[in-house]
Amino acid sequence: MTTETIEKTDSTYGVLTEEGIARLRQRVGVQYNKPTLPHNYEVTIDGVRHFANGYGDGNPLWCDPEYGKSTRWDGLIAPPNFLYTMGEQDAAKLTPELKALLKGDPLVGLGSYQAEMSFEWWRPLRLGDKLKRRSALVGVQVNEKSSFGGRSVTEIQGYIFRNQNDELVAIQRGSWIRVERHASKERKKEYDLPKPYSDEDLERIDATYEAETLRGAETRYFEDVTVGEELQTIVRGPLRVSDLIVWHVGWGMQLTPPGAFRESWKIRKKVPGFYTRNPLNVPDTAQRLHWEKDWANELGIPLPYDYGGLRETFLTNILTNWMGDDGWLWKMSCQHRKFVYLGDTYWIKGKVTDKKQEGGRNEVHLNVWVENHAGTVVTPGNAVVLLPSREAAVELPRPAEEDIDRMFAHEVAQLAE
Repeated sequence: MTTETIEKTDSTYGVLTEEGIARLRQRVGVQYNKPTLPHNYEVTIDGVRHFANGYGDGNPLWCDPEYGKSTRWDGLIAPPNFLYTMGEQDAAKLTPELKALLKGDPLVGLGSYQAEMSFEWWRPLRLGDKLKRRSALVGVQVNEKSSFGGRSVTEIQGYIFRNQNDELVAIQRGSWIRVERHASKERKKEYDLPKPYSDEDLERIDATYEAETLRGAETRYFEDVTVGEELQTIVRGPLRVSDLIVWHVGWGMQLTPPGAFRESWKIRKKVPGFYTRNPLNVPDTAQRLHWEKDWANELGIPLPYDYGGLRETFLTNILTNWMGDDGWLWKMSCQHRKFVYLGDTYWIKGKVTDKKQEGGRNEVHLNVWVENHAGTVVTPGNAVVLLPSREAAVELPRPAEEDIDRMFAHEVAQLAE
């Protein structure tokens, strides 16, 4: 009998229990390593280009090394969210007790839906850079009434990245809602599904692609920004399976350990729970709900849907288009409120909400968001961009705390309040 079979015959499989919540809370603050290898060990021309291609960003700052030499960065740098593809193990080896504590999923069988993600970036990723990643569960919140109906649990994870010189590069925080599968099935009637496109719809999309511009080498100065100004809308889509394939080339698989055929078999032999039977009775990755309709339906979702990480790169895309080569995207956070399905289109928009000079920084605060083709806001967010003045270039921000252990302790303490 496989591990998966044992779990599924357990009466607690797929059920939100107090015991499971208590076990999950015991993990808060324990630093751990991602069990799989990074998609990219270091920043390379091809790795960065493949990632940018995966979300439709042709910015020469990430795609043309010669162009980068003429900028303040003196060479190619990676897009902000390239860190998703990187991160070697950085946490200390677990003791046998902590290893046992982190074994298995206390909420096994429950659905997991990404809800929020935030980033803070302190320095660029340059060619040849490597990243180390340290992770920890920093918070567990029980929601007595969720948008899925009934109780749910929110897991908040923290990820800290530093480079080969032990310099802190970024922190990422993410939350996932864990809910019993039947709750999402009951919401089926609420889904806003894409409809066939008219020729006029497609012409509007093509015209928006045609109009998209980059600020690039034309410096955007802090003095010239006005509160209330809108960013140029960009469009991505309609979303196709072929787009997801190209996205995975640059992003990696993320949810499923990498490797096909025999390498996939070796992973399935070790961790059978990553795989479920497809209509041909063949074990296949559970991640296929992003491209296989039958499996999405089995989980109560009417169509395959996208990834939160993809929408996050779209938001960074509109911001880097607007700020130009001399700006710095310091902070961004967003909430993923609705599914975006295969066949849907993303309209990415933004607006300046405030500007302030604080701590020697020229900060521009913005609202950014993603709408689907029906005009529904599916991912609202906000960001802080640092811009140069006519007197001085942008100085890169520094983290408030330089010690990783204290950074994680601060994250845990904030969520415990």
